[in-house]
Amino acid sequence: MADESQDIGDRQRILLVTGLLGAGKSTVLRALEDLGWETIDNFPIRLLERLIDSTGPASSDVPAPLAIGFDSRTRGFNPHDIIELVKGLTQREDLELTTLFLDCSDRELERRYNETRRRHPLATDMPAASGIAAERELFEPLRRWADMIIDTSETTSNDLQQVIRERFAPADKQAMTVTVSSFGFSRGMPPVADLVFDMRFLDNPHWLPRLRPLTGKDREVGEHIRRDPAFPEAYERIRDLILMLLPRYREQGKAYVHIAFGCTGGRHRSVFVAEEIAAALRDSGFSPTLLHRNLGSRAADLLEGGHRQ
Repeated sequence: MADESQDIGDRQRILLVTGLLGAGKSTVLRALEDLGWETIDNFPIRLLERLIDSTGPASSDVPAPLAIGFDSRTRGFNPHDIIELVKGLTQREDLELTTLFLDCSDRELERRYNETRRRHPLATDMPAASGIAAERELFEPLRRWADMIIDTSETTSNDLQQVIRERFAPADKQAMTVTVSSFGFSRGMPPVADLVFDMRFLDNPHWLPRLRPLTGKDREVGEHIRRDPAFPEAYERIRDLILMLLPRYREQGKAYVHIAFGCTGGRHRSVFVAEEIAAALRDSGFSPTLLHRNLGSRAADLLEGGHRQ
């Protein structure tokens, strides 16, 4: 009789990665591979059980997690058959099996196909929109049934990789990865962040001609922001809050924490504060990754709202 109390950590971890063509499957598989997963793309899913049984561990160690990608081009693709197969596999106590579906808006998929000048496999002699519509209808049962859905309509490749790292990296309670980032609200919110701080209450260096071409990494911009009467107290409160929360996140087993700072354009105030917070975290024993999403973006009055803000 099977041991119903088998620890989830003793199970073979399997992730099925599927979704609409162009939604980011290859990006997801590359990110998982970087995290130590074994990955296989375009695998005939009907052979899944045979693959799992043939790659069992030679010792008592649990094998590395396995990610298997497939899509409408995969040989023998049939959503209903796949669902029935996976239903059976989820009953096995030696497996932890999850299905991830990557979705994306029709408009964004069309843009990606037009940008790459690739033909949609389901519309070789028709517009890409026809193939996307046919594929969406084909995939609908699998989308409804999937354990997890990620919509990549508004995400860059880097954003998607960050999402995958946060959701699928091996848990390690002794080490927590902290990311500190800056961004511009005018260019969209970050898709995944645990803490978001709005720095638009600070005086905007953009409206000073000598500071406009600079960024929050330049000394003159930092000095200007520090002179804002609201900065010292706000910075200290934000820093102390973060330093209070991070140990508690770690105690709860949270492996990834993303702290984002935003301003209008993402080039001055948010960059400076992100740099300062990252330095404070290093002084407190953390090793944050620092990212500036819009640092290279062009300064533009239109994005800043046409007035001082």
